[in-house]
Order: sequence, then C-alpha cells, then structure tokens
Amino acid sequence: MNVLDGRRFLGLLAREGFVEASSPEEAGLILLNTCSVRDKAEQKVYDRIGRLAKLKRDHPGTVLGVCGCVAQQEGESLLERLPHVDFVLGTGRIEALPSILRRVEEEGDRPCETGFDLDEVVYTPGAIARAVPHRAAITVIEGCNKNCTFCVVPRTRGRERNRRLRDVVNEAHRLIDEGALEIELLGQTVNAFRDPETGADLADLLHAVGALPGLRRLRFVTSHPRNFSRRLVAAMAETPAVVPALHLPVQSGSDAVLRRMKRQYARAEYLDLVAQLRDAIPGLALSTDVIVAFPGETADDFAATLSLLEEVRFAGVFSFTYSPRPQTAALRWEHDITPPEASERLARLEALQQDIQRELNRALEGQTLEVLVEGLDRKRRFSSGRSRCNRVVNIAGESALPPGTLVNVQIERGFPNSLLGRTQEQEREQETDKDSANGYPGDRQTLPDPGAARPLGISSNSF
Repeated sequence: MNVLDGRRFLGLLAREGFVEASSPEEAGLILLNTCSVRDKAEQKVYDRIGRLAKLKRDHPGTVLGVCGCVAQQEGESLLERLPHVDFVLGTGRIEALPSILRRVEEEGDRPCETGFDLDEVVYTPGAIARAVPHRAAITVIEGCNKNCTFCVVPRTRGRERNRRLRDVVNEAHRLIDEGALEIELLGQTVNAFRDPETGADLADLLHAVGALPGLRRLRFVTSHPRNFSRRLVAAMAETPAVVPALHLPVQSGSDAVLRRMKRQYARAEYLDLVAQLRDAIPGLALSTDVIVAFPGETADDFAATLSLLEEVRFAGVFSFTYSPRPQTAALRWEHDITPPEASERLARLEALQQDIQRELNRALEGQTLEVLVEGLDRKRRFSSGRSRCNRVVNIAGESALPPGTLVNVQIERGFPNSLLGRTQEQEREQETDKDSANGYPGDRQTLPDPGAARPLGISSNSF
C-alpha cells in the first residue's frame, strides 16, 4: 500500500505540472513516503532526513515533505524537532498534497495534515501514476479495527474505511482497458471489506472483478485469518482469475503467544482454515508473517512456531524479531529475550524455511507454469517474472522478453527463492540441457521494477 501511495503522490502532482526527478539533487520537491511498522524502518527515515538536511542547505528552495505512517504517528513533533522539514502529510490526507504545497510556496506555512475521514476512503483513481501497464493495485479498504498488541497500524492507518464495490469494479475495468493483466486488491485487512452502501463483502468483490473480460490474474492482500469465511474460500475457488496464492499472516504457532498478541484465533483454527483453503484450491501457495521473540515467548513457544512451519509448509515467510512500537500494549511489557537470543531464533527459523522452500520448489521441476514477465533478473542475464502461484521464475536463454508478456515456462531447477526454466518454444527448438542450469548463480528474489526509472520533479523514497 505504501508503494501505491507513492504512485498517488506522483499522479496528483503531475496534474500540478510536476515531473519526476531522476535524483534528489535535481528535485525541487522531495517526499519521504515512510513506514513505521518496525523500528528499523522508522530509524531509516530519520537517517534519510538528516542527509536531506544537508542537501537542502546546498540547494536553497528545495521543499521537503515527510509523508506516510511516520508522519501520521509523529505529527507536529516532526516539525518541532526537524526545522528543515517543510510539511507533514499523514496517510489519510494524501489528496490534500497539492493544496499543502500551495500553502508552503505561497504563504510560507509549515502545514501538518494528519487524521482520517471516518466514513470512506478518499481516493482519486485517475490521479495515480501507474508504474507499469500490465499490473495494477487497487485500494479497496484502508485502516484496521483489530487491536493486535504489537501493531501500530490502527494508529497510523486509522479505523476501517471502505470503498464502494461499484467504484472498485469501474476502476478495475478502466485498468484492464489500459492493459492490466493482473490486479491486486489492497487493504490492511482486505478480507474485512464491506461496501458502505450495500454490505457486499470481499467474496462479492472477487466475483465482480474476476468476471471482467481481459483480466488474467486477481490477487488480494493482506488477509486476517479471523475474517476468512467459507463463502470467501468458495469465491476464490470459483473465480478462475483468482490466483492460487494467498498471504495469510499467522505471527506465531503458540496459542499462549497468540493470546498475548490478541490475534483472535488459536493454532488449531488457523490450521483448519489452511485445510479448508487447500481442499478448495489445489496447489495453493501460502505465505505468511512470523514474529520471533515476542515478549514472554518461551523456548516451547518458539518450538511451536517451528513445528507450524513444518506442518503448513509455506511457500514464503516474512520473518522478523519483535520490534516495540509506540502506542501499542506490548510496549509496556518486559522484553525478556535478549537480542542475541532473538537473532539466534530468527536464524533457526529462516534456515528451516529455506529448506522447506527448496523442497517445495524442487517439486515443481518438470512442471509448466504460466509466467508474467516483469523485467530482467538482478544480473540482467535472463527475463524474469512471476507464476500464478507467485514464485519468481527466471527464464534461461531469454533476455529481452517485453514486460507484460505471458509465457509458458517448463521448470528445470528449483532454488529456495526462485525457479529456473525455459519457454515451451525453446523446448521445441532444442533439447533441454539441464546441465546448463548448474551455472545459474543462485537465487534472485527481488525483481527490478520496469517502471522505476520512468521519466515522470519529485523524488519518492519508501521504506
């Protein structure tokens, strides 16, 4: 969602005559689009602001705005502590960006705009600078009504605010007409979506968007296990465009830790949901989030998390050590796990997960997967993209497939974080030489955004 917010900044400012700068030094306006979900991300913001203070001294007249979750969290205090910051813009006030800039430039003001509209998402679909034509994200719900004891999101994104189903469908229709093959529906708790007029839910929205002609792939993120219904599981299974991939955060495999986190489900309930999903959607690839060393996590609690990973066999895990966040209940609790112990637990979890991913990906060898090409791999040797099950697939022998191309790729090698294969055309033209895959230099999980260097003067940095 932070990435989409950055594209909203660019789209709104393009209407005001701005174009995107190639570097902060060339920009007349610099926006920091910030995240505060973890302490490390927040500290990066302050480090970057310190470096930009020097740039402002060297380039008088440059305007610096702090936006996003840190802006929402800290508000006026940022202006009080950081005299080189010209304005603060919270997550619920993105649409006010043009008027805030006029206040800075014409009145010499230092505005601070935070807070939320309570009724619905304020969102201008036509004012988004899309990075690539073949893939698009659409916000359907913002905010979160959960009160997990570790999470700052309800403070930085506010309470749940929904868009109307018809508006989302109209936006999706327009994006498909403009070339989108894949659409991702976004929300902090996306499966809590309810149309404010009709009460339609995410299952209804999947049916409506999935029925649009020309759409090849439909995803949604992030889901809370508590908000999953059998009706939603059925909608995923019945809608061909919905991909067999789902991000379903679990956070811990221990019931004791889940209770302290206020996650509103137990381990057995999570596993039952996983079973429902896999029964309905064969080949479903699940990914998840895990927090290690939450206050009070015992060795047995951690072992329960490891056993959950072994039982579910996730295709991907985003794992972190616990990070205390302001205005959360867990901040008041004793941090009884030392940093070295927390790091050791994280390393053990990540090693286990790498083994699981290696096994899962090797099991895909010999299969043919449809791949949506995104660009080149990191060494710019091969075309690279993602399968419907959200695996990174690098295509040997192909270095110039246009982004947005859909190709069928036969998988030759499975690595922990990626797959390597050849297109079916290549298979017909030559015998597969599997030995050539042995020279592939490991895994490449992060792909370059083909639109990242697109000429559009703001520099936007997202953490």
